[in-house]
Amino acid sequence: MEIKRDHHPYKESDIYGGDIVLILGFFDGVHKGHQEVIKTGIQIAKERGLKSAVMTFNRHPAFVYRSFDPDKHMYLTPLDRKEQLMEQLGVDILYEVDFTSSFGSLTPQQFVDDYIVGWHAKVIVAGFDYTYGKAHEANMDTLSVYAKGRFEIVTVKQKSLDDEKISSTRIRRYISEGRMAEANELLGYIYEISGFVIHGDARGRDLGYPTANVYPHPYVMVPKRGVYAVKMWVNGQWHDGMASIGYNPTFGHRPNYSIEVHIFDFSEQIYGEDVRIKWVHYLRDEIKFNSAEDLIVRLEQDELESKECLASIKHDDII
Repeated sequence: MEIKRDHHPYKESDIYGGDIVLILGFFDGVHKGHQEVIKTGIQIAKERGLKSAVMTFNRHPAFVYRSFDPDKHMYLTPLDRKEQLMEQLGVDILYEVDFTSSFGSLTPQQFVDDYIVGWHAKVIVAGFDYTYGKAHEANMDTLSVYAKGRFEIVTVKQKSLDDEKISSTRIRRYISEGRMAEANELLGYIYEISGFVIHGDARGRDLGYPTANVYPHPYVMVPKRGVYAVKMWVNGQWHDGMASIGYNPTFGHRPNYSIEVHIFDFSEQIYGEDVRIKWVHYLRDEIKFNSAEDLIVRLEQDELESKECLASIKHDDII
């Protein structure tokens, strides 16, 4: 997959010179609904002998159009994760446009002329709810007005599960409630976050459960406080483990939450290493135990439950 990063106004040398099928969307999460849109565009491109191209943005439009609300706009997939998922789907070209005030102020006609016709798009594929400016005047129903017959428009219908739309908002709600099985079902893969390993208070080592403290990507959604069965990628390999998100109430409430991962049968020093954590299954809430001994007993149970959950995970599920 070729990645092209553009800043408005773009240069001709920044774009692919041939005809394309252009797939439009921010695609945060690249969930099953998004995948339906992307796969539709890829299939059309193959049938017509064209390149498939996805246009996304380097940041959420909310940063430009209104104040950033972390409760609504924490990312499910930062840009590097989105790139991985797009490549796995088989996209030929990924355009990452800098979403700036100048880009966001384009009129619908300017956007169509410059970023659809100007990019040699012969077919546009987008979801039914895609907008490209003010929603009431720049949506899939009005796109033909601005297209002026210069390209074909394919609108992909809503994809639902259990009679409810598959959406990034719904997935965020599930993750915030610890409902990882339901979130992962809508995503079509196991939710993950990235970060790097930092020093903690080493209390887990004293308990016989040493942990890697992970500092997460600042704008990516972290699941609900609690204990989880997880997979963690470090040094090019996936490892089974369990993770705790919380404030360690048994030993006194700390000012900031931590993400601590205990990797099973692992003893390497990995401070400073970049890691990825896949949140497979929610085990329980964070609990304040009466003693360290009570905590150890529960950690032993958590480990058994985690290993049972993780035993069913196939290799294809963790890519």
